[in-house]
Amino acid sequence: MLTVQFEYLWPPSFMHKPTLPWKILNVRIPERAAMKLDVDALRYLSKDDFRVLTAVEMGMRNHEIVPSELVDRIASLKHGGTYKVLKNLLKHKLLHHDSSKYDGYRLTYLGYDFLAIKTLVNRGVFAAVGRQIGVGKESDIFEVAKEDGTILAMKLHRLGRVSFRAVKSKRDYLKHRTSYNWLYLSRLAALKEFAFMKALEEHSFPVPTAVDCNRHCVIMSLVQGYPLVQVKQLQNPDIVFETIIGLVVRLAEHGLIHSDFNEFNIMIDDDESVTMIDFPQMVSVDHRNAQMYFDRDVECIFKFFKKRFNLIFEEQLDEVDGTEADADENGNGRPCFSSISKAAGFLDKKLAASGFTKKDQDDIDKCIEGGAEEDLGSEMMK
Repeated sequence: MLTVQFEYLWPPSFMHKPTLPWKILNVRIPERAAMKLDVDALRYLSKDDFRVLTAVEMGMRNHEIVPSELVDRIASLKHGGTYKVLKNLLKHKLLHHDSSKYDGYRLTYLGYDFLAIKTLVNRGVFAAVGRQIGVGKESDIFEVAKEDGTILAMKLHRLGRVSFRAVKSKRDYLKHRTSYNWLYLSRLAALKEFAFMKALEEHSFPVPTAVDCNRHCVIMSLVQGYPLVQVKQLQNPDIVFETIIGLVVRLAEHGLIHSDFNEFNIMIDDDESVTMIDFPQMVSVDHRNAQMYFDRDVECIFKFFKKRFNLIFEEQLDEVDGTEADADENGNGRPCFSSISKAAGFLDKKLAASGFTKKDQDDIDKCIEGGAEEDLGSEMMK
């Protein structure tokens, strides 16, 4: 057991900061990829600090760089207090200053983190931030603790880490926009993931419980398990394999394709129960590339279990002309997308019920076509 110290943002109902015992996961966080989240400064930011941060956020709805005069006008602090606050926020790297065209500011991801965390703490969702337990190309994951000691997971979406071309080919979070704001993209990714988790849980899919969502931050239950990629041995690999393939088919029957269903996005516990994670890339079965995504998900699972656990899958060939039989339940064992019975209209209804509107889905289902071909990720990381 590992004793983990949580950093409390504001004094909880009890007097002392508790040390919470927790089972360590065998997760290595690459130092270059991990983004430092120092919440200590959060406790010392004033109402005026957050007022100015919010003013910059509001200004970024229509400006990539928000003019200083506009920040001052939105914040409406007395006696020119805005400019003093801006210096303090720059010191903590919550804002980025740009004077190339005019004097202005924009939020950094850390500033966006602080706005989301402050809102969720004020709601009573959690009271402390613990260690980082995961990092990906497009997100950071931390443990957080409620006042009663319950441990949750906080996922901060950070689109822009990968190149613009890669995001353009994989994601769609923009519609008819001439400038690409990674904070806006990350907020849509978080909203979509939260909505999918709620909808899937309501239909008894093995997913984390969605707790709350604000800006680019999703709070969910902490999965008691390990990423499948870290598992070297299974007692029943064939059963686990069938369970996972069954989830791919069942998702399609409910109108969804995961689109990134691989060993990195599947958690497994000591009882070999499976939990699905990471949903921002999910698409409808009506998506024009749905079959390609479905087949890719299936192929990823087949390849992993064959390589890692030496499972053998019979590829039945037609003995007459030597061609491969149709890929269905009677052929080579791979489920066939065209033979799956889909639930039409399921996606829109359930996502709307989870707070993800039809307009949001339309924004995401349109691929980013045209526009700037430059990598904005490194700029946002400043």
